[in-house]
Amino acid sequence: MDQIKIGALLKELRKERKLTQEEIAGKFGVSQRSVSRWENGNTMPDISILIELADFYDVDLREILKGERKAENMDADLKETLEMVSDYTNEEKKKIARSLIVKTVVTALAFVLLGIIILLRLESNFWWNQTAELCLILGITYQVFNIFELLQLTGKTGRKNEGKYIAITIIVFMALNILTMAVEYFR
Repeated sequence: MDQIKIGALLKELRKERKLTQEEIAGKFGVSQRSVSRWENGNTMPDISILIELADFYDVDLREILKGERKAENMDADLKETLEMVSDYTNEEKKKIARSLIVKTVVTALAFVLLGIIILLRLESNFWWNQTAELCLILGITYQVFNIFELLQLTGKTGRKNEGKYIAITIIVFMALNILTMAVEYFR
């Protein structure tokens, strides 16, 4: 990091805005002497002030830290690339959000049906009992998928782990079903 280059860039940016050192000092709550020392390369502003300076001068913080501006065509190319990446990311997030909404609705419907079955005490009938189990399995499965999607969205897991989550869900349901049958058998 070359403090002399950084100071020269800060001075250039200030002059482009046709501002005095006193005006910059007032804007950032420092003394005029501090601004002079930055521009001469004797000292550096605090990082918080550097960030504010970058915002104020509408330049990248990296430019200030390097003490030089990027080439204009490089800025345009970088901006275009970042916009494309942003658009792609937004589309992916929209797809995941739609998927989460569908899974949440299916889960809610399954749990509502399960609640109705339990409230009306229809589980004594074999058909209703199987429907209740199916609703429970469907609801919890979709919740596992929702959790998986959220983990993907936050970068905690990748697609390759999806099979593991499905297998764990199936094993848990089989264990719950066996446990339920065992409890009913020993009654």
